[in-house]
Amino acid sequence: MGFSETVKELLDQGLVVSKELASKAGEKAQDWGTKGLEASKDLASKAGAKLQELGEKGAIMLEIKQLEGKTKKLITLLGAEVYSFFEQGKPFSAEEPEIEKILGQLTSLKEMLEKKEADLKNVGK
Repeated sequence: MGFSETVKELLDQGLVVSKELASKAGEKAQDWGTKGLEASKDLASKAGAKLQELGEKGAIMLEIKQLEGKTKKLITLLGAEVYSFFEQGKPFSAEEPEIEKILGQLTSLKEMLEKKEADLKNVGK
């Protein structure tokens, strides 16, 4: 075998080895890409779920604050009603129509608040 044939044979072997290495590198790169894509999808899914949970919690917390605000206004109104009886020197009781109405609304708000607070605890479970 002559020099040129030996060089040709070595070059052919080098070409085969290069092709094998390129093929293996391509497979590895594709494998890494697939794993990276799966990890990205998983991370995006978890982030989306967390954002949804935070959104739900925020909405419930806003509703709770609104109910608390209504409760404070009713308590103020109740105090004003009681004071008006006191100022006039009239006796009063929880059966007075206006006081009874306010107490009923307060009871209803208390129940709604308790439900919303329970809902808040159950978000994400």
